[in-house]
Amino acid sequence: MHHAIGYALAGLIGLSLGILGGGGSILTVPVFVYVMGYAPKVAIAMSLPVVGVTSLVGAIGHWRAGSFDLRAALTFGAVAMLGSLSAARLSSRVPGVVQLTLLGIVMIVAAVVMLRGSHTDREERNAGRGIQRWWLVAAVGLAVGMLTGFVGVGGGFLFVPALVLLAGLPIKTAVGTSLLVIAMNTAGGALGYRTQFDIPWMVVTIFAGIAVLGSLAGSRVIGFIPQRTLRAAFAYFLLVMAAFILYQNRATLMSRGSSSHVGSRTE
Repeated sequence: MHHAIGYALAGLIGLSLGILGGGGSILTVPVFVYVMGYAPKVAIAMSLPVVGVTSLVGAIGHWRAGSFDLRAALTFGAVAMLGSLSAARLSSRVPGVVQLTLLGIVMIVAAVVMLRGSHTDREERNAGRGIQRWWLVAAVGLAVGMLTGFVGVGGGFLFVPALVLLAGLPIKTAVGTSLLVIAMNTAGGALGYRTQFDIPWMVVTIFAGIAVLGSLAGSRVIGFIPQRTLRAAFAYFLLVMAAFILYQNRATLMSRGSSSHVGSRTE
């Protein structure tokens, strides 16, 4: 029963991706944990191929439409992959509750970015100026990649502004390019988790397939839905989900703090 609800939510996640162009994948880990009952670390490992496959399908669509910059995607994506792979391997030393708490914080940041608006005037002015400050592009790619490895999010809400501001891409091109960066980024994280857990690949495959179908459906109805209103509603929903995650993990974090204070050690 829980898996059926999870699969239904996969369709909604894909739908939000198709309509908003990003953001929906951040809900994948909470669905795996709180609806389908997987442990946090396993849920993060499961989310990475789901997000990667869904993003890759979207990237192909943008490539066919011509709103794509392969050079920027491969450059940014390669650095992000390195960060994601490294963080995924290091995550074995970090308690799952800490990873979920960090995910809650990331969701708050994503919601604020969405409420702020897709793109600022400064981003519009920078669009089309060409690649700028490669060292900063690499630093941002590495940082977002590490975030992906730790909490299982694609990072599109950070990649798009970075590609516009630092790589000088037009906004529409940045959205399409970021999808391939996300696919590469999550692939690196998935490789890092590959030997740590037994991942239920059948569940992952079904979930990803439904999310892809939802994404394709969303891209077809995008013109009939006011994006600004939907983006704001989704951002507020992220805030509610973030509050839920932080509240759920509050007791565990306090318990761990008390245990360490008296000198005991827990997993």
